[in-house]
Amino acid sequence: MQDKKEPTAQSAISGGGVPQSDTPGYRQQQRRKTAAALLSVTSSFTLLLLKSAVGVATGSVGVLSEALHSAIDLVAAVIALLSVRASATPPDEDHPYGHGKIESLSGLAEALLITVAAGFIIYEAVHRLTTHRGDSPPPVAAGLIVMALSALINFLLSSHLRRVARETDSLALDAEGRHLRTDIATSIGVFIGLLLTGITRRTWFDPATALIISLLILSAAYSLVRDALSPLLDARLPPEEEAAIQEVLEADIRVLGYHKLRTRKSGAQRYADVHVQMDDDCTLVDAHNFTEELEDRLRAALPALNISIHIEPFHSEMRHQQDVHGIVLPQTLADQIAPHPNFFDAPPAPTSEAAADLAQDDAIVLEQTTASDRSNADSIPTDSASVPRSGPS
Repeated sequence: MQDKKEPTAQSAISGGGVPQSDTPGYRQQQRRKTAAALLSVTSSFTLLLLKSAVGVATGSVGVLSEALHSAIDLVAAVIALLSVRASATPPDEDHPYGHGKIESLSGLAEALLITVAAGFIIYEAVHRLTTHRGDSPPPVAAGLIVMALSALINFLLSSHLRRVARETDSLALDAEGRHLRTDIATSIGVFIGLLLTGITRRTWFDPATALIISLLILSAAYSLVRDALSPLLDARLPPEEEAAIQEVLEADIRVLGYHKLRTRKSGAQRYADVHVQMDDDCTLVDAHNFTEELEDRLRAALPALNISIHIEPFHSEMRHQQDVHGIVLPQTLADQIAPHPNFFDAPPAPTSEAAADLAQDDAIVLEQTTASDRSNADSIPTDSASVPRSGPS
């Protein structure tokens, strides 16, 4: 018996019969994503140590808030690393669509963490503004150096993470890169606050800057939540990506029409299914071969696409829409449609006991199929969602 955590033959195969996790390009992408996430963990840990030491030594609420922010960054970087590794796990029996949505969950976790950090910074800043008005200003030289270094490191790291995220289509790395972009602004804000404190000797500049930082953090958290929820709720692909699918379908003269195009995304993987209409006289073998060819061209047009195509006979489907759903067809199209055949005629009388048993089994299957078709009839859209073409006469 197959272990249920092992990839199944059906779910592991991705276009061309090659398991996705076995392709060199896929393995290279995973190595790049993992290396980028590890770099983020190392950077966050280093900055946490530097900011904590300077914050404790100077007593600056701005530097201490940045140290807390770096602690959150470290946790978020570890979550991103774990999610990148987990999302690379091949599909298995329990997860036939893979584990790509784990990256979306990591984006939500990062948003939660930085929201908590923003709340703590707001509390500490308000506390300093209301209870430490007469304090002497802290030394600012060390804080200025650390904040400048933090802004530079985060700029370089966030640029690298977002570049890798674009090239590997990683939501987790993109969320981490955008998070670090916020860190750049907060580091610059603390730098300005410390600089003004040192020049004016007014201590309120430091916590006031921390309050502004907290608002920037909350704004970043909102953006992360919005972008992470989109794939979790199976939002459709961007218009330009759906247009790439439609362009392939409309470019082939054998496609007489299509409808029920649905798309979504899970991690770096894209999923689409569509009903494609062909000539009624096309054989099952020809329809299958055409479907394979069409799927290959769609995958070439849109990277990491998992496409499922349902083939329908064009004239028969138009007749079904007319007879069952009352759709009024253009006269030129109605004239082309032959009378609907009685596909589910009863089988001829058996000539032997074995044939009788077989015919009885077939009749049961056909009766169940007919009932299923009737129950699903209302699910076929009755609007102009289908994109018909002029079929052969």
